[in-house]
Amino acid sequence: MSLAEAIRIRFLNLMRVKQISQNYFCKKGGIPKSTVSQVLNGTRERVAIKTVYEMTATMGVSLSEFFDDPIFDEVTD
Repeated sequence: MSLAEAIRIRFLNLMRVKQISQNYFCKKGGIPKSTVSQVLNGTRERVAIKTVYEMTATMGVSLSEFFDDPIFDEVTD
């Protein structure tokens, strides 16, 4: 699994648990809708750590909490 795919899956899981929509990132975090869509739809091959930080901060999740998930053990690239 690619790192971008693991990040996408982790965000989707957290969004489901926290009941957050894609629009939440745009409205609350000021993150461009195109960026959020590309990350969550898997059309970005690489996701900048700054983008991950902005999205996790908007959700109230620390980077260490975000990356402390078994999904990242499956990353092969």
